[in-house]
Order: sequence, then C-alpha cells, then structure tokens
Amino acid sequence: MPFTLASIIIDTADLEPESTFWHRLLGGTLTVTPTHHFLQPDGLPVIVIQLAPGHVPPTWPDPGVPQQLHIDLRTADLTTADRQALDAGARRLRTSATSNVYTSPSGHPFCLRQT
Repeated sequence: MPFTLASIIIDTADLEPESTFWHRLLGGTLTVTPTHHFLQPDGLPVIVIQLAPGHVPPTWPDPGVPQQLHIDLRTADLTTADRQALDAGARRLRTSATSNVYTSPSGHPFCLRQT
C-alpha cells in the first residue's frame, strides 16, 4: 500500500518563535490555533508546530537529550540558504562544503544540503 506524507509535527514549548522561524525559512500560509500552528509551504507537506509545554530541546550532537526529529532540505545555493536560515533565527552547528547543520529556536536539528 503506498503512503503519502501528510504532515510533519514539531513539538515546542513556545509556539510563536518556532512557527515564525519555519514560516520565515519556508514561506507559505500559516494558520494559527491556541495549541497548533499549521504551516503550508508551497510544494511541501504541512508542518504542524504543536504546543508541548514540557518539551525539552535536544542537545544533539552533544550528549544528553537526543534529537527527536531531523529535517533535510535541499538547495541549489547553500550560501544564500545559510543566510536565510540564520536571518530566520536558526543557530548554525556545523558546516561543510556540501551541507550545514542548524537548530530551530526550539532546538530541533535540520540540514541544508547542496543539490
């Protein structure tokens, strides 16, 4: 049976900074409720930022709290994508010639990879 990815759910203790970050990075339409922010970027599944009051940010790649989610995004222009991610509020963890690793405001890791 084939599947279709319907959405990605990201937990956070603070909805506004996390959903604002993903909206600034990916664009699209943002629909807000008291417990969920629904982001529909063009050409991607819905990203649901879900209120999780007890959420503890991962400390990955350092020991401690492991990553709970990891998103890889491909881009033709890694330099421009890096600036866009940082301007949106990402924190860069490491870089290489073909990919960079970041965290969102709630600490969720993601990569930007050169196509």
